[in-house]
Amino acid sequence: MVGPRCDPAAGRLFDTTSTYFELEEPDEPVARDEKGHRADSGDEGPDSGDAGKPAGFRAYGKSKDSRDDLPQIVIGMAVTRDGIPVRVWSWPGNASDQTLIRQVKDDMRDWTLSKIVWVADRGFSSDRNRRYLRSGTDAYIIGEKLRTTSSEVKQALSRQGRYQDITGNMRVKEVRISDTERFVICHNPEAADRDRHIREQLVAQLTELIADSDKLSDFKRGELRGRIADKPGLNRYLRTTPAGKLRVDQARIKAEENLDGKYLLRCSDPKLSAEDIARGYKALLEVERGWRDMKQVIDLRPVYHRLEERIRAHVLLCWLALLLIRIAETTTGDTWPRIRRELDRLHLAPSPGPSARSSRSPPPPSLSRICSPSSAPPSRGRSSTFSPHRADQQERHRLETRLPGGHSHVPAGQTPFSAL
Repeated sequence: MVGPRCDPAAGRLFDTTSTYFELEEPDEPVARDEKGHRADSGDEGPDSGDAGKPAGFRAYGKSKDSRDDLPQIVIGMAVTRDGIPVRVWSWPGNASDQTLIRQVKDDMRDWTLSKIVWVADRGFSSDRNRRYLRSGTDAYIIGEKLRTTSSEVKQALSRQGRYQDITGNMRVKEVRISDTERFVICHNPEAADRDRHIREQLVAQLTELIADSDKLSDFKRGELRGRIADKPGLNRYLRTTPAGKLRVDQARIKAEENLDGKYLLRCSDPKLSAEDIARGYKALLEVERGWRDMKQVIDLRPVYHRLEERIRAHVLLCWLALLLIRIAETTTGDTWPRIRRELDRLHLAPSPGPSARSSRSPPPPSLSRICSPSSAPPSRGRSSTFSPHRADQQERHRLETRLPGGHSHVPAGQTPFSAL
């Protein structure tokens, strides 16, 4: 949810991901409310009385990690334009993105925010979701699927017009289809070259596969057709003649050429410019970066918990860790790996003096805005850096002066440890 020209406090983005569990069987289905909570958990909100479908928390669903064969849970996160995560949700693994966005808006209804422009990707684009997001003073920016049967999308893509360059690799064109909604076509020349190169490789591979298919029997040709059908990239450019022959679909190739490097946005805010709409949608990359850090840096998975409430707590703790990382990055203007390396240089060690207290090394200069001198306790006594070798020497000295039986020295020919 983000508004490039709205109050910064209202700038929010939302997206979902999934994390899987290496289990043989999913959880047993239990009764749940519309928000995905157990009906007997006692933490339902005031509007959660309506019963939802029974489902296990770790359930099969559409995996965003390409692991549809394993049970999973769905996780949602709201993020500011600066990448600061503000809230996290956990749902059963079979939850649909089309219904989650309405719950998110309801949960954030009590936040003291000004007008919000919701930004979501193509997975949330449905008529019901758009009507719900447009209620009140809110608006939306939603990605649209290019390969669809929607008449509005076809009209938007077929309209002629001049593109406006906004960055070196991005240009936009606005198309008006109705009085309440606007369409913005974004074109990336670099992505267009990449799409064309990938398509040429797929067509060449398909052409090689079906080169001698006319000589095959109907049964063998059907087997080849089935193998190609299991590969969506190749199957997209394959057509079958009325006689059952396999051919490359030239009409489909021409249609795909018109989509190279493009994506389509739908917006209900009449005041945002086409450039602001495009930049607002690109801000969704901040959410993607958050998911990447949660999975690769914070180790969201594997989850060593079985109970639902503990899995939810694990997700919440990972979200809190991401929040601290983003605050540190925003405050210092540096990346987390570099911040962590400098934090590893800080040591807290005891001083050997009898009256000395613990002291710590001063923070590196780049962390001075986080570890300010005013917040650091004053050092007393003699400062030292912890050394395992020095600690062993101190322990050996203590044992030499405190032997069993009250001896204060080591007998000749013995070491203090042999005396023990």
